[in-house]
Amino acid sequence: MCLLLFAWRVRDDYPLVLAANRDEFYARPSAPADFWDDEPEILAGRDLQEGGTWLGITRSGRIAALTNYRDPTSFKANAPSRGGLVSGYLRGGADPESYLAGLVPDAGSYNGFNLLAGDRSGLFYFSNRGSQQKLEPGIYGISNSLLDVPWPKVVQGKKKLAEMLAGKARPTPERLFRLLSDRTRPSDDQLPDTGVGLEWERVLSSLFIQSPTYGTRSATVIIVDKKGKTTFAERTFNENGVPGMTTRTGFISV
Repeated sequence: MCLLLFAWRVRDDYPLVLAANRDEFYARPSAPADFWDDEPEILAGRDLQEGGTWLGITRSGRIAALTNYRDPTSFKANAPSRGGLVSGYLRGGADPESYLAGLVPDAGSYNGFNLLAGDRSGLFYFSNRGSQQKLEPGIYGISNSLLDVPWPKVVQGKKKLAEMLAGKARPTPERLFRLLSDRTRPSDDQLPDTGVGLEWERVLSSLFIQSPTYGTRSATVIIVDKKGKTTFAERTFNENGVPGMTTRTGFISV
């Protein structure tokens, strides 16, 4: 996952609204979101190379999502898969704050990551390039740097999400998918310098990414209302950025 936009307790009727794009190499195999055969409480996509996931939710309302921290100078070729951090939380029973605190001793063995974990009681953020914190009500964005670092895509995405939630209109998957589909690239003077070179900074700068080898593979929307009704929708894309399958699942958290 390379872009997470979410509103936490901004509206009483929808305490959580999340929209995310997963950017990945097209050659890396993955399965679309579904309830897992071996863990039927978990609804998530699955990385078929390492077995973990980038974003998921359980029937009881446990939610977790991850983005990579872009820093090619510190990349470890043999580091454990970061997707296991998400699935580990979804499988477990620890509260989110305790789960994230338990990661601290071994966090340095992983390549850079941002991890979001929560349940009905609270939403927490942890990065092995930053710190751990409980999130207060608000609108947040995470790309491939730390929470709310103002990269253009994060600033634009948060602005659009705030506008969507400002009125009384119901947030819908289609409205959020449109937000995530923005392919506008900012000017060069707005781009971060993360060590990948200017051409790649341009490619990676838009909310929706498209290139011959790497791009937005799927967009995911999670909307939770005040009664615990959860709407989970995913739209997949091929290497040309053309939409493929769209799935939608609804359930009541128990």
